[in-house]
Amino acid sequence: MNPADALDLGQAAIWTVLIASSPGVIAAMLVGVAIALLQALTQVQEMTLTFVPKIVVILVVTALTAPFVGAVIFSFAEQTYSRIPNGF
Repeated sequence: MNPADALDLGQAAIWTVLIASSPGVIAAMLVGVAIALLQALTQVQEMTLTFVPKIVVILVVTALTAPFVGAVIFSFAEQTYSRIPNGF
């Protein structure tokens, strides 16, 4: 394996992590902004109010996007394993 192949594999791994984690991160960010806006408008500063909706939304989004995330990870694994017979 030469340095270019190692960089290509590292770039593909980072891209896979970004794509696979993006549905949960985006959902948590949107819920966090909505709850922060709600807290600012109502002046209710309850700390637990931010955690419970985020956890529920992240679990629902993860359950709904599991096939997509699995396909992305499978594609990366297939791409990586296809390089083995050629010596990367």
